[in-house]
Amino acid sequence: MLVLTRKTNQSIKIGDDIEIKILSVEGDQIKLGIDAPRNIEIHRKEIYIAIQEENSKAAASVSIAGLTDYLKGL
Repeated sequence: MLVLTRKTNQSIKIGDDIEIKILSVEGDQIKLGIDAPRNIEIHRKEIYIAIQEENSKAAASVSIAGLTDYLKGL
């Protein structure tokens, strides 16, 4: 893990296309601005984990028999 120290209005670059800027620091909260291409999804970690769990549940609910029946109908 890379650990950096930045002050308000300073930023870091990730590759050529992503910039993360420190917008403000208030107590124990930091506001970040993220400038990235639209095709890159950006989520808070807890939201990302929830999306992954839902995707896993959806994938597990597809049965082989149901898929076989569906393909026979094509």
